[in-house]
Amino acid sequence: RCKLQASGGGLVQAGGSLRLSCAASGSAFGFNRVGWYRQAPGKQRELVAVIISGGPTNYADSVKGRFTVSRDNAKNSVYLQMDNLKPEDTAVYYCYALRGFINYWGKGTLVTVSS
Repeated sequence: RCKLQASGGGLVQAGGSLRLSCAASGSAFGFNRVGWYRQAPGKQRELVAVIISGGPTNYADSVKGRFTVSRDNAKNSVYLQMDNLKPEDTAVYYCYALRGFINYWGKGTLVTVSS
């Protein structure tokens, strides 16, 4: 059974940066997709960035040019570098992995961006 553990959230001023990390443990191999979603208060969970194995890396339009997703297969980890943060980026961020038809979700980490 695979478990995802996210970390790195916190409080930052607008224009600042944060780096989120997500480590997979247990049966952590063969993921088709890894990435990040977020959910702001009162809103639905939305895709932030996803790496598709053998395919493209996709970003939400709202974070293109500011966020960078990466993965380290040797460490079974995925990262989200967030630069030039804006107050509207405030949300709980969830790491995500897909293997076959099974979705795995980590517990969220809160990112708060003050203006």
